[in-house]
Amino acid sequence: MLPSTTSATDAFTITPSDGTQLQAHVRSIYVGGGGNVTVTLPSGDVQFPNVPDGTILPVQTSWVKATGTTATNLVGMV
Repeated sequence: MLPSTTSATDAFTITPSDGTQLQAHVRSIYVGGGGNVTVTLPSGDVQFPNVPDGTILPVQTSWVKATGTTATNLVGMV
């Protein structure tokens, strides 16, 4: 886990995938185009429904699933 009290030092475009993890563990996800975001957490897959445009989702994860994710323009912040 990354420290949650420090700001991001890098970022990359996220392409949701059911078969491939992210290139790095992220501390948050910027959601450019609103919709649902499904991530894998230690407890399992969790869907964040109806995330509005421009939201920074404060979730640490290594996986954004294609199944269940309808949001677009996702950016992972490391």
